[in-house]
Amino acid sequence: MDETDRKILECLQSNARCTNADIARCVDMAPSAVLERIRKLERRGILKGYEARIDPETVGLGLLAFLFVKAEGGPAELGMGQRLAELEDVLEVHHIAGEDCFILKVRASSPKGLRRFLTEKLANVGAIQSTRSTIVLDTVKESFQLPLDGAREP
Repeated sequence: MDETDRKILECLQSNARCTNADIARCVDMAPSAVLERIRKLERRGILKGYEARIDPETVGLGLLAFLFVKAEGGPAELGMGQRLAELEDVLEVHHIAGEDCFILKVRASSPKGLRRFLTEKLANVGAIQSTRSTIVLDTVKESFQLPLDGAREP
């Protein structure tokens, strides 16, 4: 990945609906060359997809919580992360170091909705020793953009 690829990714991160012509002007290339670079970034798995960001409150999912999950078999519990990821209300699953095994980012409609998730969905995953929940009161910063200016190829 070179500097041009980084600039293309920065353009797409700031506006995924940016046209190839707009990106081409930004990186001083022909639109066809930009399209080929984007396709290569997609094939290499660097550019993973394009998404619409929806305001959670407007669709009735205003409660954000982080759940710490400890598996009975410890972090080696086979398939636990995948089973957690398959739960509809779960936005993110991270296998973590420390006392807990996983941290989940969950959206719910209300505290009652979170309780239903914990008692009806999470409880059915099995092999969970304990959970701890942290409800977000206010989000100061949430970003999906990676700082590409310092990125280097491995």
